[in-house]
Amino acid sequence: MSGENPRSHFSSSNIDLCKIGIVGFGCDVNSSFLRNTAEAPPLIRNAFSCPSSNLWSESGLDLGKEDIFFDAGDVWPNLNEDWMDVIEASISNLLAHALYPLSLGGDHSITYFIARALRRRYPKLSMLYIDAHPDLYDQFDGNKYSHASSCARIMEDRLVDRMVQVGIRTLNGHQREQAARLKVEICEMKDWHDQIEFNLETPIYISVDLDGLDPAFAPGVSHPEPGGLSTRDVIDLIHGLKQPVIGADIVEFNPGKDVHNLTAMVCAKLLKEISSKILESALSCEIKGQIVDSAA
Repeated sequence: MSGENPRSHFSSSNIDLCKIGIVGFGCDVNSSFLRNTAEAPPLIRNAFSCPSSNLWSESGLDLGKEDIFFDAGDVWPNLNEDWMDVIEASISNLLAHALYPLSLGGDHSITYFIARALRRRYPKLSMLYIDAHPDLYDQFDGNKYSHASSCARIMEDRLVDRMVQVGIRTLNGHQREQAARLKVEICEMKDWHDQIEFNLETPIYISVDLDGLDPAFAPGVSHPEPGGLSTRDVIDLIHGLKQPVIGADIVEFNPGKDVHNLTAMVCAKLLKEISSKILESALSCEIKGQIVDSAA
């Protein structure tokens, strides 16, 4: 495993004082159509630190303060290593330091490997999965770890108690059968409205595939699918979550398809708002004397 730790607003010298652990995974080996999402993590960091904006979240938190983020660097492919083990170990290391993991992809296959590490920490866990695609294929092109199969693996291994998917607009017959078999709750885009609530009752992990957004808002993706969510839809959905958010990933940004750095800035915006939600959750639980980790 190789990691780089570029200087950015994520950098902190003391891991034990930080709340959120940032890690990038330069992994697109399980992409089914186009590659290049592996190049995204450094560009998301750059957009986050871009002086065209500031580091305050909409909820009023200053994310530029010291000791909020610990940057674990970017993990790049090594032919002598198993990517599943590398990703799982990277997340386990952040959790061992009491950090909430926030991962930058990479393709969406990384979420399955992340969930394997999370399940050992959280006996009760829900996943909010924002995507144009349900990723429920039993296997795709002979690859059971394809980014098109990540949710099938998560549910088969019982890594979350509830899987709620939002933004879906590509369901086919096979994946409908899989959703029913695996008890995946899907809010198809045709049924979306901005007052929707999911009443999640456990800690929540958020997984954001950029193609869950309409291509008008996030053109830099490998699988653009018209008719999706707006950036505001996703932000409001995050803001409206009632249970603690204990981690997230932002995946499937393909820099080679971006226009005027628009998608990179969307990634940075979502990173700010998700980070703020994680911090609010952590503070609320501290005030109430709760321990998010146990979440029994």
